Amino acid sequence: MYNSTYYWGMDLIWWCVWLVLLFWIFAVPYNIPGQRNKKDSPLDILQKRFATGQITADEYQEIKKILENDLAK
Repeated sequence: MYNSTYYWGMDLIWWCVWLVLLFWIFAVPYNIPGQRNKKDSPLDILQKRFATGQITADEYQEIKKILENDLAK
């Protein structure tokens, strides 16, 4: 009637499979489809634009000053 290889109605192997699956979903730092990713801040976007040469150093400083004033408020 009771078999010692079953744990709460599932084989031990299935419990391991579920634990590995849950660990993979919640603990693995890779990009999983549908996972929420942190959006870039305006300063991050500005730095990327300056690094790629889309804006000049003067434009970078002006926009940075404006963004820092807005964030301080």
